[in-house]
Amino acid sequence: MIVEEFPDRLIEIDQKQYLYFGGTAYLGLPTHKEFQNLVIQNILKWGTTYGSSRTANIKLSAYLHGEHFLASHIGSEAAVTVSSGMLAGKLVLEKLKKETDCFFHLNDTHSAIKTDNSLPIFINEKLNDRLLDSKPEKITILTDGVPSFQTKPTDLLFLKQISDSKEITLVIDESHSFGIAGQNGCGIYSSIQFPIKRKIMVSSLGKAFGLTGGVIAGDSEFIKEIQELETFTSAAGMNPAFVQTLSDASEIYKIQHQKLKDNLSYIDSILIKNNNIKFDKNYPLIYLLSKELVHKLEEENIIIASFKYTKDSESLNRIVITANHLKEDLDKLVGVLNDYSD
Repeated sequence: MIVEEFPDRLIEIDQKQYLYFGGTAYLGLPTHKEFQNLVIQNILKWGTTYGSSRTANIKLSAYLHGEHFLASHIGSEAAVTVSSGMLAGKLVLEKLKKETDCFFHLNDTHSAIKTDNSLPIFINEKLNDRLLDSKPEKITILTDGVPSFQTKPTDLLFLKQISDSKEITLVIDESHSFGIAGQNGCGIYSSIQFPIKRKIMVSSLGKAFGLTGGVIAGDSEFIKEIQELETFTSAAGMNPAFVQTLSDASEIYKIQHQKLKDNLSYIDSILIKNNNIKFDKNYPLIYLLSKELVHKLEEENIIIASFKYTKDSESLNRIVITANHLKEDLDKLVGVLNDYSD
C-alpha cells in the first residue's frame, strides 16, 4: 500500500479513507504542529545536517542540551546520541565484545543487539547451567525492554539466580518502551535494581520521540569509552537540529505521554477481553492472534500494522495506539474487536 503523506490516525489509499492503527509514532509527534515548529526553528538555527565528527575541534551545544535531557529523563549518569538505534546497538556490542567472556540473550532480541555465539538464558524453561556454575567470568545479557509479541516489560527476576561468580552487564533495547513505560515515558532503565556490575540502555529515537536518531545511556565511564571508539569518532552524529529538539520538546513529551495513557485507559474500560487479542492497559500495542480479525478490520476501513520481521517468519499483526487517536477512533476499533469476541 502506497500513501502520499505521513500515515497518522487517518490514511488515504486509492482515494479511500481508512483509520490507521500502525506505525511506531506512539506519542503522535511527526504531525504535532508545535513539535514540528520546534524542529523547523532548530533546522533554521542548526542547518539540515552536520556531517562532521563529534570529536572535531568545533563542537555544537545542541548535543550538550539534548544529551543532558536524555540522561536526566532516562535516569542515567550519562547519555550519547548517534544517527540511529541500530548504530547505538552495534556500538555497544563492539565495545562489549572486547571485555565479555560470554553473551546471553533473553528472548528473540532485535537485530540491533544480536551477536554471534550468544547463548540462550533459558533452555527448556530452566536457567542455562552455565549461569549457575562457579566459574568466574564476565557475561553480558542482551534483551529487549518489551519483547515482540509481548505487552509487558521483560521480567528480569532471573538475574537474582545467576551465580555470584559472574560479573553481569545488562544491555536492554528500549526502542519500544522508551517514551512509553515509566513516569512520563522515562522507560525501564531506572527501575532496574539488581546486583549487576553495569546496565546499559540503547534505543531508537525515531519511534516514540519522533526524531531520526538513537541513544546509548549508562554510567559516565562507559559512555566516555563509547565516544572514544573509532566507529563513533569517524561517523557523523545525529542531526543537531533533532538533538536540540529533544531538549526543547520536554514538556510536549509529557503532554503526549499523558494523552497516550488516557487512550489506553479508555480502551481498557470498553474492550471485552478475549483469547483473540493480547492487550495491556499500560502498553500501546494490541496483538491479534486471529488472521481473520485482521481482514475484518480492513472490511471496516481500519488498517493495522502487518509485516514480517524476517522472510520466513509469520506475519506480525498488531494494532498501534497513539496519542493522536480520538475517542471516536477508539470506539470504532473496539466495536469491531468486541463484535468478533461474541
